[in-house]
Parts: sequence; structure tokens; C-alpha cells
Amino acid sequence: MDLSVILIIGGAFLAFTMLVLFSGPSMGKAKTRRLAMVKDRHAASTEAVVAAQMRKTIQSGSNRGSQSLSSFMPRREEMEKRLRRTGKTWTVSQYMMASMALFVVVAGLLLLIRSPFPLAALIGVIAALGLPYFVVNRLIKKRVAKFNTRFPDAIDLLVRGLKSGLPVTETFQVVSQELPGPVGEEFKGVVERIRIGNTMEAALQESAEMLGTPEFQFFCITIAIQRETGGNLAETLANLSDVLRKRAQMKLKIRAMSSEAKASAYIVGALPFFVFGIVYSMNPEYLHGFFVEERLIITGLGGLVWMSLGAFIMSRMISFEI
Repeated sequence: MDLSVILIIGGAFLAFTMLVLFSGPSMGKAKTRRLAMVKDRHAASTEAVVAAQMRKTIQSGSNRGSQSLSSFMPRREEMEKRLRRTGKTWTVSQYMMASMALFVVVAGLLLLIRSPFPLAALIGVIAALGLPYFVVNRLIKKRVAKFNTRFPDAIDLLVRGLKSGLPVTETFQVVSQELPGPVGEEFKGVVERIRIGNTMEAALQESAEMLGTPEFQFFCITIAIQRETGGNLAETLANLSDVLRKRAQMKLKIRAMSSEAKASAYIVGALPFFVFGIVYSMNPEYLHGFFVEERLIITGLGGLVWMSLGAFIMSRMISFEI
């Protein structure tokens, strides 16, 4: 094995070992947490007891998933929120470990084919930062799409429960039990937050911020307005369900009309990489200069930048907001 490959693998392993051994919880945060526990233990008012219970619940959930590596992640709270939006039980530490392993694998493979060390390190960093982010973003979009597909059915179930005389919180419980997938999970979270003392508006708004979808935000606004002004909630929710179904139909129509442009963009974007792979598999020496010669490396990177700009422009041209 080449010496540079051994060096990069050994350096990555040493960095990972140092992170695991010398990282840990902050002493200041631990002191603040202990003071809060003592204060909560002697709380007298009902509001303070409820707030203490909420903090313990949130803290226990975060302590189960947090590890020492996560303290090095910039904007860790935002990353934790993104990982929760995927519906998976992944932690920030697992995300960082996957990124480091991906860097070692990609950079090591490039060094095995005798690519320059700066190029291997650059592509390794791009892969380590971009691929996990792309996977998480893909899972978030898939989960939100599944939620939006079943959400009108959940509203219809709420309408039937309200018409039968059930209170709103009980209809939320019915939806969490009857509908599987993201819809049931989100309504189950709303019910649990209401049980530990949150108001209905706060519980719904937390789910709306977690999902980041306009459909659920419309639902939260409808519930909030009805609780302040009164009126027939069942009829209002039935109208909202009809609007959301028409909105979904419009999205499908736009997707069908733009499918030809998307297919052309995918073909044009993938063709250079496909041709490069075919030629490289048939005659590696013909394209070996793109991995070792500085001028060809700069030319290839410039081409990738311009192709990325073109792909971004085409994606904006076929993206429609409803």
C-alpha cells in the first residue's frame, strides 16, 4: 500500500481517537444542569413543576442520543432538528462518524489510483460533507411527502370525531392510533406534549416547526383562529381538507407538465459522467491525466463548477411554488 494512503488513514484514525478520548460534556453545562435540578426539586408552583417535568423529559431524550463527538458539531441544534425530521433514531455523533468514514474511504480510493494528495483530500471533504447532507435531505423530503399525502385523511378523521362529539384532544389521540407513518407519529407527539402541560397551540406549533410544511401550518392557524373566535370547527376542517387535496392535485399536475424538462436535464447532466466512466473503463491511460496533471485537474474542476451552476439554474426554472 502506498505511504500516502497509510498516512491519511492513520491520521483520520488518530483524529477520531482523540475526539473520542478528549471530548466530553462541558463542565459549565453540567453545573447549570445540576443547579436547575436542585431548583426544580424545591419548586412550589404548579407551573414550575410542569416546566421542570418538561425539561427532564427533553433532557432525557437528548442524553440518550448525545455522545462526545456531537460537541464538536457547529450548529448542533440545527443538525439535531434535521435528524429528527427524518424520522430515524440517528444521532449527531453517528452522523459525524459516517462523514469521517466516508472521507477516509473516498480519499483512500483516490490515493490508491495515484491521485495527488490535495485532489484526494478535496474530493474526500466534498464527499464527506455533501453525501450525508444529501441523504438526510432526501429522507426529510420523503417523510414530508408521505405526511402530506395522508394528512387530508387525518383531517377527515378529525372531522368525523368532532361530529360524533369527541373533544379535539381525543380526536388527536384517535388519529395517532389509526393512521400509521409520519402522520400518526406527529399527532402522537402533539398528544404527549399536551399531556405534560403544553398548550394545544404550542404543541401544534412545535410539530409545524419540525415538519416545515405549509399544509400543517394551515392546520395550526385554523385551530388557533377557531379557539379564539369560535365557530364550527368540523366544517372549517372539512373545507381545509378539500383545499389541501386540490393543492396536492395541482402539485401532481405541475410535476407531470415539467417531467419532460426534468428528464432532459437529468440526461444532459449525467451524460458527461457516463461517457467519462465508459472511456476510463476501456482505456484508463487516456484519461489518467485528469488525476495527476494540474492543468487537467483545474479544467475538470472548472467544468464541474459550470455544470453545477447549469443544474442549479435548470432546477430553479422547473421549481414552482403553490
